[in-house]
Amino acid sequence: MLFRRKEIAWEVVDSKSIQPVPMFYEDEDLEVVSIKETNVRRTYVLDVKRDARESNQLLRALMFAREQLQQEIKRNGYNVLLSESWNVTVLRKAKLHRIQVEYGGRPALALNKIPERHPPFMAILQTSH
Repeated sequence: MLFRRKEIAWEVVDSKSIQPVPMFYEDEDLEVVSIKETNVRRTYVLDVKRDARESNQLLRALMFAREQLQQEIKRNGYNVLLSESWNVTVLRKAKLHRIQVEYGGRPALALNKIPERHPPFMAILQTSH
């Protein structure tokens, strides 16, 4: 018989998500050479010092996750995400706080210069309080 210390579970404080949305439309001049057959999705967990909903930490965490995913797809020969989705969850365990960001998209390789874009609908994170 094994005895374990009772561990407090992480409590979900808030969660916001965006289903996959296109980042480019037909009227935009984007020369796509190849598209990955599947979506890529990664989860990033960040420990924070206080309740993340009280500042712009959620926005920074979302931007960080997007940048990390973009760096990964570039290492794999792609340079753009044709569609993007995300899920941001704020967790709490006693006085500890954590942000979990799940970011996904469909990688592609485009020949022309890609305009700088922000994650879709990130303004809903500012209405979390």
